[in-house]
Amino acid sequence: MTEILPDDIKRDLQKAADLHQRATADYAKCEDFCKLMSDLLSRLEDAKCFTTADKVMGILLDCSPKAGSHCEKSTIVAQITKKLGAQNTQ
Repeated sequence: MTEILPDDIKRDLQKAADLHQRATADYAKCEDFCKLMSDLLSRLEDAKCFTTADKVMGILLDCSPKAGSHCEKSTIVAQITKKLGAQNTQ
């Protein structure tokens, strides 16, 4: 069964996917991405969209911004985030 996500969450999932593309080389953007995903996680749980919330939690577990270094899992996080954003905007 497909979850019905609120439109504002759909928009923010797409925003997160776009932001992550710029975040891999910019620590401040990476922090912004993590904050947005944390906020989305809370909102998804409040909306009882647990399947999508689990995917966002997985992204957050793989994402750990470090100043002055390249993200080790940026490719994996980018793929999951992009897929999640595209999947929920249809």
